[in-house]
Amino acid sequence: MSSTQAEAKAPGAAAKRLLTHRNIGIMAHIDAGKTTVTERILFLTAKIHKMGEVHEGEATMDYLEEERKRGITIQSAATSAEWRKHTINIIDTPGHVDFTAEVERSLRVLDGAVAVFDAVNGVEAQSETVWRQADRYGVPRICFINKMDRVGADFAFSVQSIVDRLGARPVPIQIPLGSEKDFKGVIDLLAMKAYVFPEDGDGKSYETVEIPAAFKDDAAKARHFMLEAAAEFDDKLLDMFVEDQEPPTELVRAALRTGTLKMQITPVVCGSALKKKGVNFVLDAVVELLPSPLDLKQIEGTLPRSDEKVTRKVEDEEPMCLMAFKTIAEPTGDLTFVRVYSGVMLASERYLNPRTGKTERVGRLVRMHANKREAIDEIRCGDIAAVIGLKNTVTGDTLCDEDKPILLTKITFPECVIAMSLEPKKSADRDKLGEVIGRLMREDPTFRAQTNEATSELVIAGMGELHLEIIVNRIVNDFKCEVVTGKPKVAYKQRLSRAVETEARFIRQSGGRGQYAVITCKIEPYQTPDSGLEFVDAVKGGSVPREYIPAVEHGLREAFGGGGRGGYPFINVRATLMEGKYHEVDSSEMAFQSAGILAFRQASENNVTLLEPIMKIEVRVPDEFMGGVVGDLNSRRGEVTEVDSLGNLRIVRGFVPIAEMFAYSSALRGATQGRGSYAMELAEYRDVPRNIAEKVLAPDKS
Repeated sequence: MSSTQAEAKAPGAAAKRLLTHRNIGIMAHIDAGKTTVTERILFLTAKIHKMGEVHEGEATMDYLEEERKRGITIQSAATSAEWRKHTINIIDTPGHVDFTAEVERSLRVLDGAVAVFDAVNGVEAQSETVWRQADRYGVPRICFINKMDRVGADFAFSVQSIVDRLGARPVPIQIPLGSEKDFKGVIDLLAMKAYVFPEDGDGKSYETVEIPAAFKDDAAKARHFMLEAAAEFDDKLLDMFVEDQEPPTELVRAALRTGTLKMQITPVVCGSALKKKGVNFVLDAVVELLPSPLDLKQIEGTLPRSDEKVTRKVEDEEPMCLMAFKTIAEPTGDLTFVRVYSGVMLASERYLNPRTGKTERVGRLVRMHANKREAIDEIRCGDIAAVIGLKNTVTGDTLCDEDKPILLTKITFPECVIAMSLEPKKSADRDKLGEVIGRLMREDPTFRAQTNEATSELVIAGMGELHLEIIVNRIVNDFKCEVVTGKPKVAYKQRLSRAVETEARFIRQSGGRGQYAVITCKIEPYQTPDSGLEFVDAVKGGSVPREYIPAVEHGLREAFGGGGRGGYPFINVRATLMEGKYHEVDSSEMAFQSAGILAFRQASENNVTLLEPIMKIEVRVPDEFMGGVVGDLNSRRGEVTEVDSLGNLRIVRGFVPIAEMFAYSSALRGATQGRGSYAMELAEYRDVPRNIAEKVLAPDKS
């Protein structure tokens, strides 16, 4: 038994370890400063000894070539650090909406998060998206108002935008000591002291001083607001607050932590990550206010292929269960990031994958620091690390003890909205391209590829133009496979317009044994849980023999997945097999499968409504250009729902079909002299207007 295993068996040792453990994510809108915050954290915790800058393409966590070239985070990166005798696992997530799946799968396994906001812009479009994702997974968070030294920085505005745009309840535990070029430090509302950072300091040192007279009133009001919020979570503190007594700092901190874990308040700190001011207090807040794995108490799941609920305690002694939340396909085998929820994962052991029903042998275990790896022997309960060598485990899969199976809740991912054709430049590379596409699909759950049956062309789909551009660049540069791409197209979907009852007759006679299958199906629009096809067997009296019914279902699903005449995926269909006829000699599984295909094709003929992705858009433009921008959005079938002001900027929000938004960035730059910016994300699918649908579905005569 290893020393670490012996320690795990010692009473209370695991609990003590878990209490000093934090699994957090850094999340925000693009350019709010997430990666810079992470870089400063790594420097402060002595994980690195030289800070790299995002704008210079030298950030530790942005290690992909595309990330360094563009100065943005594309895929989430994991690392760990030590602060005040606490181990902190950190995942730095992307801020661009095209890579929102990276945020989704990270938040699924994290216990807490730091939401970073730009002090000038407050809550931006993608800030809202990641906040909702954290709400969905029940992730407590703290807020860091960054860039307090920028021209136009406004702490009060940023805090109010969290209330107005997110419906949250931010509670500042610090306020800034000055702003813009006069930003010098922060005022701690718990200790009622001011901390002043030297102008060219390293972020570790600061001077503690009395609160300057000019800030005393603001600090007193902010402290009163903080105490009022904290008092809701502790009766003793409430009594002291009502009687106007001075409460102990630890009592206030404990009450703030309780409110944070209940997700009823969100503590707020501030600083300037680029200037190395205030990130140390972010780490303090992570340690003091965000949850440890023990705060989960127990993990809920179900028995595989059953709805029966089962639970696991967050303890090393429990049966092992984990979630695989990210896969990177590599030549030597997949690198799979995992979060262990209970038990201890050991190298070289076999564990059950409930999705496949098969066991997987664990290869090597490693702790990640961006793209660097440190070999380890085990991954303990509550920890995040990576596994090398899993062959059939993908994002969202559970691995568990074979004798004590459990299936954890899966991760949900948004729909693709953009597609394009792709083919190799050399026909000899066709097999290689297929292999590369398969690897990329394993890595990225929002990247799809399929061959169009009618044209035999390979079509790839993703979350946006940037997403597909980076995928294509990786195919060419990383995998050395030259390709030719078509123009980006909208990823339309189809639904049935009305219910149809149809009889499908598949009868072939060509001498010898023939093919005979007759079925009657009711095929109708129906809201299914996974937006797919629901099959209902309503056959009575054996008019279709039991052994042929699965073949009918298979045929219906094949036609459903084929997209019919338009070639676009169908959604939300229920197919009920009502009756049929068979022949003692000529009937076969193949005949009934063909009848299923025919039934769906007959039901969908002239009976489809085309659906298009509608994007939620936010455009920020100087006041003088607003009229032109709104007019342009209206001409693109856009619907403007709200216009806000931010200084001399106008923030236009609304909805617009993605079909009208190709190359919009160039049009916006031209219309605003390069001063406009925008962000958009998928809101919903809506029916395409009839005149446009006819053009989309018309046969291509080229």
